[in-house]
Amino acid sequence: METSKENVLVAGANGTTGKLIVSYLDQSQYYNPVAMVRKQEQQKQFKIQGIDTVLGDLEKDLSKAVKGIDKVIFAAGSGGNTGPEKTIDVDQEGAKRLIDASKDVEVKKFIMLSSINADNPESSESLRHYLEAKRKADNYLKNSGLNYTIVRPGTLKNEEGTRKIEAALDVEHGEVTRDDVAYTLVHVLNDDVAQNAVFEMVEGEQRIEDAIKEF
Repeated sequence: METSKENVLVAGANGTTGKLIVSYLDQSQYYNPVAMVRKQEQQKQFKIQGIDTVLGDLEKDLSKAVKGIDKVIFAAGSGGNTGPEKTIDVDQEGAKRLIDASKDVEVKKFIMLSSINADNPESSESLRHYLEAKRKADNYLKNSGLNYTIVRPGTLKNEEGTRKIEAALDVEHGEVTRDDVAYTLVHVLNDDVAQNAVFEMVEGEQRIEDAIKEF
């Protein structure tokens, strides 16, 4: 790991959004990405790119995964498409486990990729268990004592980002690209941006850099 840049652990680095986050971190002059993956074979793709990796399972002890880490982005998750048990294990308890490990090493900031309507699980019967898990994880982070930002995007789509969003405490449900979400998550790592803040985001008309300054 580099010492001149802040080491940022990306939980869920092997996912679609996670890979975008790692790529943006790798392009940054301020951050050094550390891709956390569950399986050894998942490390190869990152090592080829010269990106640091660490093995970590959100359902197990994470003390080794956070060693030497300055900041954390939690982008792991079941996506709400798995059963309630797996959602609780990963989105809820896995997040709590990483929050606790991050507290132990005193990380400077913890960024949580959550979901729109996490504060209102009843808004979707099909995603209720997923939103409930996200809500509990978000609340655990808020009460952890860590400096945090919780980002709650609308429905994710796999298109090129526009770098323009609508961000507020409560926005009307909409879509947003994974690309713009990844870009936003990296930008809120800044110590001066969105300190201990929660916001929802969908595609919009405001530049991401300007939108996140309001929190």
